[in-house]
Amino acid sequence: MNNSKKSSKKILGIGIALLVVVALAIWCSIAAGNGNGATDTFNFSSTFVLFTLVFVIVAFGYLLGGIEIKGVSLGTAGVFLVAILVGWICTLDFGEVPLLGNFHIEGESDKIVSTFKSTIQNIGLILFVGAVGFIAGPNFFKNLAKNFKTYIALGVIIILSGTAVAIICTLLTPEFGPEYWSGVLSGALTSTPGFSAAKDAVAEAANASDLEALITLGHAVAYPFGVIGVVLFVQLLPKLMKADMNKERELLKGEGTEERKLPEKLFKCEELGLLPFGLAIIAGLLLGSITIPLSAAGYEGPCFSLGTTGGVLIMCLIFGHFGHFGKLSLEIPHTTLKVLREFGLMLFLLGAGFHGGVALVEQVSQYGASIVIWGFIGGALMTVVPMVVGLVLAKWLMKLPLLNSLGSITGGMTSTPALGALIRSAKTDDVAAAYASTYPIALVLIVLACQLMITLMN
Repeated sequence: MNNSKKSSKKILGIGIALLVVVALAIWCSIAAGNGNGATDTFNFSSTFVLFTLVFVIVAFGYLLGGIEIKGVSLGTAGVFLVAILVGWICTLDFGEVPLLGNFHIEGESDKIVSTFKSTIQNIGLILFVGAVGFIAGPNFFKNLAKNFKTYIALGVIIILSGTAVAIICTLLTPEFGPEYWSGVLSGALTSTPGFSAAKDAVAEAANASDLEALITLGHAVAYPFGVIGVVLFVQLLPKLMKADMNKERELLKGEGTEERKLPEKLFKCEELGLLPFGLAIIAGLLLGSITIPLSAAGYEGPCFSLGTTGGVLIMCLIFGHFGHFGKLSLEIPHTTLKVLREFGLMLFLLGAGFHGGVALVEQVSQYGASIVIWGFIGGALMTVVPMVVGLVLAKWLMKLPLLNSLGSITGGMTSTPALGALIRSAKTDDVAAAYASTYPIALVLIVLACQLMITLMN
């Protein structure tokens, strides 16, 4: 009897709720009929549009990334592809379609695009490299000391081989110019600092705006394959080589993983470790802001800085290595680091992909298809050739374990998404140490390569 009364009350409650909803819908429809229609009913503010786009991309991106074919999936890189698609869709003319006009984007100068590019992408990058630094920190210096020459050689060879392909492309297509191919090189190696360095190299030219547009086009054309190509490479190679992943994980641990004892009775402000993470990020941003002149012209000439990525990575490696400062604990739980790493990678790919989709449409419409096709082919070669050369050098000449080799290749390619894919595929965070060891030298060299290509080949 009691159950019957409860069911009746439940049905009555649902009925009243439905009547309220129907009444509200009728009232809003009448009001909309006397005004501007559906645009009066739905208040699509810029904040609403931004967050709607973000979570649509996240939902469908992970849906795409979760599709697995013979053990290979895009993972978080699925967010990147969906972001490109959504960015392109938002540039379309929706005409008189109600409400969708709120999502229309005119071009790169749109406020929402700049938010994706400068805010969402950079926050994601900081969170990702910060988490990687803390994860790799405990074993980083031991691993680096053991393979110091190897990591330097790998970073140099990978960047030089990619640059060599870019130089050949410049010589074969002089009508495009070194500016375009410098942009392609930075995109193929997914290097934002390299992209910025290339634009700095033409800043004083009489036609600087045109040259910067060429650099932007090259970067936008090569970037998608630069992301997806390395992500697929680090997953497919172990399968093609039929590698025993359990054995490879053990070999990787033998390269430098060790247990670390901390002093007892360390002070912790909170259990999640957000205090040490915040302190390391602040220190990294300060380090990355230091600018060093590269010529006698001083700060008027070409300059170098570690930038946001390099500075944050190095300081988080240091914090993660020492684990404490006096009696203050700098340790962060591994679960926190895994969440920050995945969340940061997702934001980075979301921002980069959305901006890339909008930029690609704008640049292609300006320059035509021919230059895009050549750029895509050249960019694909600049992505594939360095990886193959790096693999031969690391695996067969330097005799590094496979996972160590792949970790070094992702660092040499400065590929943030590929490291995330490799960690997921290898099922160990230990590969982050090899990435972090090779990344700094590659970062410096790609910046120099993008600048020197323009200054020496004109």
